[in-house]
Amino acid sequence: MKIVLRIIMVALVAGGVWAAIKVLWPAPKETVQARLVSQPETLDGFERATGPRPLTFPEDFGPHPGFQTEWWYYTGNLKTPEGRHFGYQLTFFRRSIAPVTDVPERESAWAAGQVYLAHFALTDVSAKRFHSFEKTERGAAGLAGAQGTPLFRAWLEDWRVEQTGERTYRLQAAEGELSLDLSKEDSKGPVLEGDRGYSQKGPDPGNASIYFSQTRLVTTGTIRIGNERFDVAGSSWMDHEFSTSALSPGQVGWDWFALQLSGGSELMVFTIRREDGSVDPFSGGTWIGPDGSTRRLDSDDFTMEVLDTWRSGYSKAEYPAKWRIQAPGLNLDLLVEPYLADQEHHLSFVYWEGAVKINGSAGGAPVTGDGYVELTGYSGSMAGQF
Repeated sequence: MKIVLRIIMVALVAGGVWAAIKVLWPAPKETVQARLVSQPETLDGFERATGPRPLTFPEDFGPHPGFQTEWWYYTGNLKTPEGRHFGYQLTFFRRSIAPVTDVPERESAWAAGQVYLAHFALTDVSAKRFHSFEKTERGAAGLAGAQGTPLFRAWLEDWRVEQTGERTYRLQAAEGELSLDLSKEDSKGPVLEGDRGYSQKGPDPGNASIYFSQTRLVTTGTIRIGNERFDVAGSSWMDHEFSTSALSPGQVGWDWFALQLSGGSELMVFTIRREDGSVDPFSGGTWIGPDGSTRRLDSDDFTMEVLDTWRSGYSKAEYPAKWRIQAPGLNLDLLVEPYLADQEHHLSFVYWEGAVKINGSAGGAPVTGDGYVELTGYSGSMAGQF
C-alpha cells in the first residue's frame, strides 16, 4: 500500500516559461514545501477507485492521469560478493493539478497538467549511513513523465526506470557522490493486491486505490559511493498505485511492510492507524507463494506486535523499531528489525522508510529474509493530505 507521501504533491501553475521560473527557481525550503502541500478544494472531475477494473500490461504500468495521485515505488536489498549490504529506494510520484477535462490546451512546451516528485535513498549498512534526496518537476518539456507503451518508463530528469524487455527493467539514479545502475528481471509477474487490484482503505465510496506489485525483481548492477564502485546483487520490489482519495476521517497514518522470504515467498501487510491509536479494520495484505499464487489477508488474519521503538533526534517522532508479525492461517511467525534505526527522510515531509531483516518460521519451517518498511503519521497526522 504505498500510500505514501506520494500523495502530498503539488498545485503548480501550468504553462509558460515565466511560470516555470517562478515555480522552479531556488526558494527557501518552507516556501517549496508550501507549494507542494497545497490541495485542490474539490475532488470533482477526478476518477475514483470504486471497485476492481480490468488491468492490461504493460499499458497499466503507465500513468492514469484521470486519477489525482499515482506512484511507482522501487525498494530493494542488495549485497556485494563480499557481503556488504545496501538498501535502496527510488520512487516516482505523479500529481494532477486539475482534472484532465479542466486543463486547457496550451501551445507552450512548458505547459503541464501533471507534476512529478521523486525520492532517492540509499542505506549503507556497514557504514551505518542513510542518504536521501528529493526532486520535483513539471510533467512537461521532457523534464518528467511516465508512459506505458510501447515499453514502460518513468523519469524525473536523470532519475529513471525503463522497461528493456518483456520482463526486464533498468533503474538509474545519481545524486552527488552516490549513484545506482541496476538491471531487474520480474520472476513472478504483476501481483494484484486487495480484491483483484482494488484496495479499499476506508468505508466511504472512493476511499480506495488500484494497487499492484512486482514482488520479486531479481536485481544486479552497481552502486557508486564517491570513488568506490560496488558490484551488487539481490532482490527488489515494485508497487504501483493510483487513486483520488483513500484515507477516511480519523485515520492518521500507516505502517507498510514488503517482505521477501527465503524459499521464494513474499508478504505485503499494512495497518492503518486511527487517532485513538487503534488499528483500522480496513488494514490488510497479501501472501504470495513461491509459484506466484496469492492469498488475500484481512485485518483479522494477522497481528503486528511492536517490540521496540526509536526516537528521532531530528523530528522527535517515536517510531516502531522491531515487530513480531503472526498470521495463524499461514502458520507464519516473523521477527522484523531495521538494519539501521535511523532511516528517516528529512525532505519536504518527514517519514521513515528503510531496509529490514527477517527471521522466523513459515509453515513450520525456519525462514530468513529482507524487506522494506514505511512508517507515516508519526511526526504529524497524514489526515487531509491523502
